[in-house]
Amino acid sequence: MNGDERLTRAHDLYESAVFGGDTTATEAAHRDLDSLEADLALARGRLLHADFLHRREEDPGELPAFERALELYTRLGDAPGQSRALFWLGCYHQVVRDDAGTARPLLQRSYDLAQQDGDRLTMSYAIRHLGFADLEAGDRAGGREKLEESARIRHELDFLPGLAAAQLALAQLAYEEDRDEEAAALLAQAREAAARSRAHGVLAWIDAARVRI
Repeated sequence: MNGDERLTRAHDLYESAVFGGDTTATEAAHRDLDSLEADLALARGRLLHADFLHRREEDPGELPAFERALELYTRLGDAPGQSRALFWLGCYHQVVRDDAGTARPLLQRSYDLAQQDGDRLTMSYAIRHLGFADLEAGDRAGGREKLEESARIRHELDFLPGLAAAQLALAQLAYEEDRDEEAAALLAQAREAAARSRAHGVLAWIDAARVRI
């Protein structure tokens, strides 16, 4: 069989159960398939979220995909998977539903789990969106601190497209606070990072922001 090794292993375990008489084989196979299904659900949800960002039309499959991923990762005891699924659930409620009250605890739990596991990329996403929640609630100092942490993590990871997006958010905040020189410098840094990583989508965001700023 071709494809994911978990699918191949499930096929082999089926034969062990049916032809080899191994009564424990299916338990391991079910875990493999649950893990595969969780990854597929998360990947599907992310693609549907990308579609939303382009079209601004919610797909009814996005929320169930993230909920299913979280359910399966939790059942498997997969903490890294849980933290990723929690982030995307939080992002969905914050971005698609404009529901910061539901999003915040999901994002915080995502950040906490990612921090425990040393998953700094997920941390950078969760703390970024917690920063947006702070800003929406009127806590500009808390929001700025969280956005700066996200940018710092992404710089350390050399995650240039994400760094560019983080610097753009900080530039917009600086502009709103009448720190025009800092805003211009951050925009220039964001554009350099986006250009180096060929992140054309982020470049479009930056160019649109330069017109406003």
